[in-house]
Amino acid sequence: MKSFFNKHSYILPRRMLMVMFVIIIVIGVANSAFMATSNAENLELQQKKALDSVASVKAFADVYSVLMSPRCMNCHPAGDVPLQGDDSHPHAMSPKRGKDGHGIYAMKCGNCHQPENTPGLHMPPGNPKWALPPSNMKMVFEGKKPRELALQIMDYNRNGHLNKAQLIEHARDTLVKAAWNMGEGRKPPPLTYKEFVKAWDTWIEKGGYAPKQ
Repeated sequence: MKSFFNKHSYILPRRMLMVMFVIIIVIGVANSAFMATSNAENLELQQKKALDSVASVKAFADVYSVLMSPRCMNCHPAGDVPLQGDDSHPHAMSPKRGKDGHGIYAMKCGNCHQPENTPGLHMPPGNPKWALPPSNMKMVFEGKKPRELALQIMDYNRNGHLNKAQLIEHARDTLVKAAWNMGEGRKPPPLTYKEFVKAWDTWIEKGGYAPKQ
């Protein structure tokens, strides 16, 4: 009886050790396969992110060329007086931004800028929404370098509290479109409206990356 227990007390642990050893090997192989797959997926994601960032920054170069044109920048001045003309000089009569961006006292934007363009050379362009950004969210374009402007536009706390989907929709706003309905005697933006929207969407959808400078 003693020898029986001694024999089996030796064999049973050895078999258990062999099973455990096999399990450890299987787990190790599985972990290696998982890590290899995970590393491959991470590498693929990193490559996609790198390609997206390049495409995004390239698209913003086109966006920037439009936003810095007089048709956009004139209503996004550094100060509280809008700019005017293809040379972006201070607006005649020095109208002020006002709290809501529609002017102050009797000098309201809508007094001269009607819902439609006023006919004639260099007459006031029109739109029902004509105004500057409000005083608490000025969205300045004037004097901004590409990186500064890109970061500002993508900053929820500085862009009028717009998320990416709302930013994309903003490009379809009638006031944005008014830049291409500038009235007689004014130079249009450097891109067509369709080209601008494509660049705008690409920039944001690819990550909204800012240039290095």
